[in-house]
Amino acid sequence: MLFQYARRLIGRDRTPDANRHLGIALAFVAGATNAGAFLAVRQYTSHMTGLVSSMADDIVLGNTPLVLSALGGLVSFILGAATTAVLVNLARRHSLHSQYALPLLLEALWMLMFGLMGSQLAEIGEDFVPATVVVLCFMMGLQNAVITKISNSEIRTTHVTGMVTDIGIELGKLFYWNRMPESVSPPVRVNLRRLGTLSALVGAFFLGGLIGALGFKHLGYAMTLPLALLLASLALVPAADDVRALLGKSTQGHRT
Repeated sequence: MLFQYARRLIGRDRTPDANRHLGIALAFVAGATNAGAFLAVRQYTSHMTGLVSSMADDIVLGNTPLVLSALGGLVSFILGAATTAVLVNLARRHSLHSQYALPLLLEALWMLMFGLMGSQLAEIGEDFVPATVVVLCFMMGLQNAVITKISNSEIRTTHVTGMVTDIGIELGKLFYWNRMPESVSPPVRVNLRRLGTLSALVGAFFLGGLIGALGFKHLGYAMTLPLALLLASLALVPAADDVRALLGKSTQGHRT
């Protein structure tokens, strides 16, 4: 039952419910990672709007190290998204079940390495901050691109500004008074399903941030380990399906 759910959640055959459930899980991870990153380096790593704004400010103020740090984070986020696109398209070309799971496995690996090495890297001092920003922005780019491709750009897990905007739009439709007859003007209808999905995504991001902040405060970098385990558990079933299929083809090849 659990394996079947995981297969539906991240497998190549998609449904709206699977997209929504996966988006909520990844929004939780994004919120936890973002909050933990802020406690570690005093910088949010999924907030590209703020990163670009801070880069512009630091250019004017002449703070070159911070400009380069922000630029590195921005480029790293883009590279993470590009890596997801390459992995997904490569897996599609080979008809793999794990086409959406591979980027999440890579993110889990990066997060595991960061959690294991974080305390040692922190001893480096200020040089640790840019490296941390680059690593975490790359992971956020990986993750956001996964759900974006899966849902055809309908769901994102790190862009809370866009989600809150869409919530406002749906609420506006909800409270709109359709005074004109339907024969004169088409009625304005709220999409309650979309409103519920957006609210759940924002709620999951907030809950993840709360748990991530508490966990990082009390556990330090070890808090990244359960997050890495969660990502890996989402992705392992489709990856295992591909391994079994590959072993089956190999066995048939030896028999013939």
